[in-house]
Amino acid sequence: QSQLAESGGGLVQPGGSLRLSCAASGFALGQFSVGWFRQAPGKEREGVSCITNDNRTHYGDSVKGRFTISRDNVKNSVYLQMNNLRHEDTAVYHCAIDPDCFVTGTLGVVDGRESYLELWGQGTLVTVSS
Repeated sequence: QSQLAESGGGLVQPGGSLRLSCAASGFALGQFSVGWFRQAPGKEREGVSCITNDNRTHYGDSVKGRFTISRDNVKNSVYLQMNNLRHEDTAVYHCAIDPDCFVTGTLGVVDGRESYLELWGQGTLVTVSS
C-alpha cells in the first residue's frame, strides 16, 4: 500500500528551527514531484513548497528565504528545513504527491484543488510559541 508519513513537528520558540520529514512506503518517491502544504486553524490550506523529480524547487512568498526543501531518493524521503520560524507558521504540515508541483508550487492554494494531488499524509503539527 502506498503511503506518505510526515514527522518532525513539535513546539518551537519564534526564531527557532525544525526539520520535517516525509517518508514514502510502497513506492519510489524519487520519480514524483512532492509538495508541502499546511493548514492553520480557521485558514485555508496553503502551499508551502514543492520539489520536482528533477529537483526544481518552489516556495510560497511567506516562507521564501526561511524554508528549504530537499530530497534523498536513497532514503525515499523529502525534507522541509524550516528556519526563523514565526507564530504564523503554526499549522499542520502535510506532504503530498503533486504532479509538476501544480498545486503546492504554481497555485499555492490547495482548497478546491485536492483532486490534483495524488496522495498525502496525515500531517505533523508545528507550533511556534514562546
